[in-house]
Amino acid sequence: MPARHVIHAVGPVWNGGGRGEDEALASCYARAVEWCQANGLVSVAFPAISIGVYRFPPARAARIAVSTTVAALAAAPAVSKVIFCCFSQDSATPHEQALSEFGSPCTD
Repeated sequence: MPARHVIHAVGPVWNGGGRGEDEALASCYARAVEWCQANGLVSVAFPAISIGVYRFPPARAARIAVSTTVAALAAAPAVSKVIFCCFSQDSATPHEQALSEFGSPCTD
């Protein structure tokens, strides 16, 4: 994907869920949306942060990604487009489910 900016967000390694992993993952998404707003960016694309080698459970990570991003967008009127860019079906399916829970359209 062509991009003018890259926002580097280091997601947490899954250690069973008792070490603040949910909050750390949510912070990645919230801070990125805040950065977009502060810098006048109108769109952002997110990979499935921490899914994969960091072993975050995909369904849990997807719910956090979508719910945090939706909440952050309320304070970011400049950001009008968000893409969740999933590189596998194991990642895409839970993101699609999480998006449908929020009534958000899911397009390819």
